[in-house]
Amino acid sequence: MKKQHIITLSLALCLSPMVASVFTGCARDDYSRSTGEYIDDKTLALRVGNALGDNREYKLDAVEVRAYRGNVQLSGFVNTADQKKRAGEITKNIEGVKSVENNISVKEKLDSN
Repeated sequence: MKKQHIITLSLALCLSPMVASVFTGCARDDYSRSTGEYIDDKTLALRVGNALGDNREYKLDAVEVRAYRGNVQLSGFVNTADQKKRAGEITKNIEGVKSVENNISVKEKLDSN
């Protein structure tokens, strides 16, 4: 009987670090993402980028899209304020987008005088 207790105790001691790592490995803070969140964000950014590129009116190829936990940031350059506004609208309508930070800059038109 004593041998069985020693084996059980040894097994418990060997497995406890693995069990602890399973629970702490899933923990996160405000500055990191789980692997699943990272993949979801990459997929979301790709879907937003494709939607912007597929837009017949604007073809917003010069816009960079980043996502973090469903919050999408747009940056880059467009020719008009309407293009910037439209990029934000397109992005807001993509499933999975929680919020949009539209940091797109409108190119200044240089006066030739």
